[in-house]
Amino acid sequence: MDTKQKIADFLRGKKRATSTEIARDLNFSRQYASQVLHGMALAGQVKKFGSTRGAFYVLPERVDELGPAASRRRLRNRNLKEHEVFERFVAASPAFQAAPENIRGILSYAFSEMLNNAIEHSQSLFIEVHLESDLHTIRFQVSDFGVGVFRNVMKQRGLKSELEAMQDLLKGKVTTDPKAHTGEGIFFTSKAGDRFLLESFGYRMVVDNLLPDVFFQQEKRVNRGTRVTFAIARKSPRRLNDLFKEYQSGPGSYAFDKTEVHVRLFTMGTIYVSRSQARRILVGLEKFKKIILDFERVPNIGQAFADEIFRVFQSRHPNISIVPLNMNETVRFMVQRVEKPSRQ
Repeated sequence: MDTKQKIADFLRGKKRATSTEIARDLNFSRQYASQVLHGMALAGQVKKFGSTRGAFYVLPERVDELGPAASRRRLRNRNLKEHEVFERFVAASPAFQAAPENIRGILSYAFSEMLNNAIEHSQSLFIEVHLESDLHTIRFQVSDFGVGVFRNVMKQRGLKSELEAMQDLLKGKVTTDPKAHTGEGIFFTSKAGDRFLLESFGYRMVVDNLLPDVFFQQEKRVNRGTRVTFAIARKSPRRLNDLFKEYQSGPGSYAFDKTEVHVRLFTMGTIYVSRSQARRILVGLEKFKKIILDFERVPNIGQAFADEIFRVFQSRHPNISIVPLNMNETVRFMVQRVEKPSRQ
């Protein structure tokens, strides 16, 4: 029996083992065991987790048996590079390596985008990253102790409240640094997983893609800075490319030029009557070629509200397609009253 087969048989009897344990039990030198294990890892015959003397090895078919795991790091925000942190902290984890390709792609994108936001926008001296997994779900958190995402958006965009900041972030293409960023990170990350939470200074935005629904909440406990929580099922069928395609206006478009706005999130208990309410919804939407307006759970709208969107804005931007969805009969009647004849 050759050495590789002996190591494989040994690992079948254990969930995991270090090179020292393998060398001792099989009567090899640790240096020789490490050399053979290195070759087996390159060939995909074993999985290596960790580094230096803390590294351990697992057969690929037994990675899922490692069970729940969690790790946390506190990083000084000085010359941090998100891809390097990802490689050391996420990509090296058993949960990530055992995940299907589509999940690895989503985690790579989401973690890198959220960490980059903290590095470049938070003005925080330290950033904490947390990764945990169980048999069903992989989740991560990125936390900073800086200016706060909602307050930062409010300041840079001249908004009146954290609520308005949350509303704008869900439109997409919202950034506090337009020269260096596209503003796509939070938008796509919030839609890429099963559940996304964005918390800052007592305000919380929850995007639950399993329901699906969006919630804005205010908490009594106020934590400084921003915390992002992202969760996705290990066996989720979600794919990043499918998500990007969903927000392209057509087959020939490769740009993020389509967005979806949940109208009910712009009133929070009031009725939809005025032009000012409509203008609040429309801020920034001129950047898109196609706008989906979702009227689910909107009981009624006023004529001025409908006129501002479906006549005034549409006439100013004739090349933008506005598609209303989930209208009840009352809302549909008001929209049809003000639409241009060519759309009736």
